[in-house]
Amino acid sequence: MPEMRKDPIVDRWVIIAPERAERPNAILRNRAEVDDEQGCPFCPGNERMTPPEVLSRRPPGSQPGGPGWTLRVVPNRYPALRTETVMSREGRGLFDLIAGVGAHEVIVETPEHRGTMADLPAEQIESVLRAWQERIVDLARDVRLKSIFAFKNQGVPAGATLSHAHSQLIALPVVPPGMQEELRGAKRHFGEKERCVFCDIVGQELRDKERLVHESERMVVLSPWAARTPFETWIVPREHRSSFESSSGQELHAAADALRALLRKIDVALEKPAFNLYLHTMPLRENNNDWYHWHLELKPMLQQHAGFEWASGCTINPTPPEEAAAFLRQTEV
Repeated sequence: MPEMRKDPIVDRWVIIAPERAERPNAILRNRAEVDDEQGCPFCPGNERMTPPEVLSRRPPGSQPGGPGWTLRVVPNRYPALRTETVMSREGRGLFDLIAGVGAHEVIVETPEHRGTMADLPAEQIESVLRAWQERIVDLARDVRLKSIFAFKNQGVPAGATLSHAHSQLIALPVVPPGMQEELRGAKRHFGEKERCVFCDIVGQELRDKERLVHESERMVVLSPWAARTPFETWIVPREHRSSFESSSGQELHAAADALRALLRKIDVALEKPAFNLYLHTMPLRENNNDWYHWHLELKPMLQQHAGFEWASGCTINPTPPEEAAAFLRQTEV
C-alpha cells in the first residue's frame, strides 16, 4: 500500500507508491509514451480496461461503463494514493509517515484517441474543467483530505505514459509545502497591504502589457515576473475568487477559452512541446477569502533541472518572461 513519508530535515512529504512499478527497474521501461489505439484503455469500447467510472458525460440512453461518452472520470489503475486506506500516523524512530490515504483519478478528456487538448473545441475543454470542479466538490466530503491538485502531463518529458488526451487529480491528506509557501506569501501580502497579491499582479500586468499574453473580459493570461522556466504562463481570473470549485459557469467558460488560446499559441510557437498544466486552488473546506486567488499554471518542458537547480532550489531561466510573452502575443493561430 502507498504511504507518505516526511523528510526529517525539511517540511516535505514524499509519496512512496510501489504499486505504480512492478519492480525497481520498471521505471526504465516506462520512459516511452504508449500510443496503441487498439489497446488504449481510454478509447471507447475498452471501458472494461479501467476501473468503474465515477463521472461521465453521456447522451440519453448511453449506459455507464460502455461507449457513447464524451468524457469519463475513473480511478487511476495504479494510484499514488487510495481512498480505501485507513488513516493512520506512525513514527519509526526519527522518521514520520502517514498511511497513503487520498484519491487518484484520471479524466479522459475526449473519446478521440488522436489529438491533444489544444485540438479540442472550447466547449469540450470547458467540460474538462467542470469535471475537475465536480470531482473536487465530491472528494471534499472526505474530511481526511486536505488538498486537491488537478494537473495534466502532456508528452514523455512531462511525465505522460499514455498519448490519449487525459488529465489527473490527486487528493492529499496534507497541504504540501509548496502550496503552504504560496498561501503564506499571499496572506503576508494581504496582511501588509490589505489587497490580494494575485489581483495586484493582474492589475499591474494589464497596465504594463509587456508580460501580457492574452486577455478577455474574465481572464488574463500572463508570463509571471519571476518565471521559473522558459514560457511559464499563468491563467488568472480577473474577478477575485479563492477557490476553483466556487467558480461560476461563466468563469469556467472563460477559463476554457483562455486555456485553448494559450495551448494553440504554445503549439505553434514552440512546435508542440511537452508541458505540465496544473491548478492551484485553496485547500479543501477553507472559506473563500480575500487573500488567495485560484489560477492555472502551464510550464512547457523546454529544459531540465540540472545540478544547480536540484542543489539550491533556485532555477535559471534563459528566456526573460517579457520576451516569452511578446513571442506568444505575436503568434497567430
